[in-house]
Amino acid sequence: MLLDTASLYFRAFYGVPDTLTAPDGTPVNAVRGLLDMITRLVRGRQPGALVACWDTDWRPAFRVAAISSYKAHRARPDGSEEVPAALEIQVPVIEEVLKAAGITVAGAPGYEADDIIGTLTARTDGPVEVVTGDRDLFQLVDDSQPVLVLYTARGFGRMETIDEAAVSERYQIPPRSYADFAVLRGDPSDGLPGVPGVGDKTAAALVRAFPSIEAMVTAIDAGHGGFPGTSRPKLAAAREYLRVAPGVVRVAVDAPVPTLSARLPVTHVDAERLAALDARWDLGSSLRRALAALGAPGL
Repeated sequence: MLLDTASLYFRAFYGVPDTLTAPDGTPVNAVRGLLDMITRLVRGRQPGALVACWDTDWRPAFRVAAISSYKAHRARPDGSEEVPAALEIQVPVIEEVLKAAGITVAGAPGYEADDIIGTLTARTDGPVEVVTGDRDLFQLVDDSQPVLVLYTARGFGRMETIDEAAVSERYQIPPRSYADFAVLRGDPSDGLPGVPGVGDKTAAALVRAFPSIEAMVTAIDAGHGGFPGTSRPKLAAAREYLRVAPGVVRVAVDAPVPTLSARLPVTHVDAERLAALDARWDLGSSLRRALAALGAPGL
């Protein structure tokens, strides 16, 4: 099980009352909410291994170099991510608590959590479940491995299991084409402009007609047909965007993630550090339930 950790702690922050606080009044709703999510996931899905995938770089330079608008609307003047102050103070606490609880936290310099998820999925022969509220990770869905997405966008109580049939039903495309579909239609939430005049239906028709964005550009250059409706001149006008955008939307499968040992039940629990964190932040029953679900030894 691979957690898109930032996606989950943002959901916890907005979904759990901010009346949950540490003794000094600091909010801990995201910390406790994430622990409760992990408890529910581990108990309900019984994964054999668990990795909390981390945004070491939320806006990687290679993506910004390709498309300068990538997540630009979420950036502060200093380049950091615009995050509510009450959540920002909790993020380092979340990382420390997860590590002390024996949960493997994985990241790589210059890469987003999506890339860590893509890389670990590519390295794994057996079943993988990806927990996220980000549709971009639908590109990893693969019934043959299988790779499923546990999609949290409608809330944890209405979490959806996304397999190939679910992607096809939503978008009329196979999951392997989802990244190219997103390139074509764009995604305002990520600052991805898309091809002007190409919406969901045309984007889906294009990725059904061509195996890749690169194949579309090659067909335009060669004078070939097969373009639905009036899409050909629109793609031709967006040639430079189409050249760089796939590298922004497709998740990396070769990020420099070290070899991990993430088996459950957890074995490397820092009980002394956890006790100190609990005393400082009052993590209470959320921490105890999570440790019990993880099979923490001697706790």
